[in-house]
Amino acid sequence: MKTYLVGGAVRDKLLGIPVKDRDWVVVGSTVEEMLAQDFQQVGKDFPVFLHPQTNEEYALARTERKSGKGYTGFTVHADKSVSLEEDLQRRDLTVNALAQDESGNLIDPFNGQQDLEAKILRHVSAAFTEDPLRALRVARFAARFHHLGFTIADETKALMETMTAGGELSDLVSERVWTEIESALRESSPQIFIQILKHCGALAVILPEVDNLYGVPQPPKYHPEIDTGIHTLMALQQAAILSPDPVVRFAALMHDVGKGVIPKSKWPNLRGHEKLGVELINSACKRLTAPNDYRDLARLTSLLHTHCHRAASHSAEELLETLEQADAFRKPERFEQFLLACEADSRGRLGLEDVPYPQPEILNKALSASANVETSVFIEQGYKDAQIGEQIRLKRLTVIQEALGIS
Repeated sequence: MKTYLVGGAVRDKLLGIPVKDRDWVVVGSTVEEMLAQDFQQVGKDFPVFLHPQTNEEYALARTERKSGKGYTGFTVHADKSVSLEEDLQRRDLTVNALAQDESGNLIDPFNGQQDLEAKILRHVSAAFTEDPLRALRVARFAARFHHLGFTIADETKALMETMTAGGELSDLVSERVWTEIESALRESSPQIFIQILKHCGALAVILPEVDNLYGVPQPPKYHPEIDTGIHTLMALQQAAILSPDPVVRFAALMHDVGKGVIPKSKWPNLRGHEKLGVELINSACKRLTAPNDYRDLARLTSLLHTHCHRAASHSAEELLETLEQADAFRKPERFEQFLLACEADSRGRLGLEDVPYPQPEILNKALSASANVETSVFIEQGYKDAQIGEQIRLKRLTVIQEALGIS
């Protein structure tokens, strides 16, 4: 029985970046022997265990054989005869097919260290195509390591295109797809994830609402980059700069999806895209099983981002209406997320990335002033029911006018 540190922990150690999780492979053991040493088995399909002290994952060395469609269509074989190299060979990328023994010696049967030094993401073997989820995983790793200069090997890109063309991505379980999307949104360059999926054809399968934005022109006066798909990538990139919050980044990704369903006969006039986007976001989030907070912020951003952009020229009445529609008084934290997504949209334009965006300050000032209006004052004055709401709104208008010096 021998134990090896494998995968991401070895890769990140070689890259000189912090190691977050450590995974281990056990060679020459059985389920019964692991249980006898007080390891706790997790999962029924794979022989994976939790260490009794560290709680880290230990997996028996295993091989996999394609036996059906999709992510789960594999037959797993694990016993004492499976070697470390056989286990590493089933992994996705050479940079993830690395191991280290108990003495610290590197085991690298597929030249992963060489690819790390060359900053290349390359598949281990032709078995890569057997798991369609790997196309998304490679795009996610590209998003994670883009700032370090990593690129995807041409032959791996070709396999990703073949997998997409073969229709296997359609067999992926929605929860697994969402896990990859959400993880990619947390990476340092999430726009690279979308860009790569577009290039290999996978974006049309998993996020057709975003894929449809490519080729939709916008007025050059407001969008020098013209193409809505390019603008969306730029907005997502800006969202990643402004906030680590994946919910904000998803809202930036989805804010313009309504433009993708406007008839060509109306281009480049894309009026009404705000409301059109809401139902598309509902549909996408239901299909992907996205959490409600992702859906709700994306819908809000789609519906009201142009209102936010015009805040500097709004009257007190218009500012209050925006606050009310955004439910800012009851959900100030979400409103702050909304403002970040809107700023990402504004900055996500060619040559306009550093143009000042004072709108959040204006809206926050209006919110701060009007949120302090007390209901009890009007109850004490004898107002009842709907009258109380009317008086609160009138008072809020007054304090916004005073705070911002507008009519």
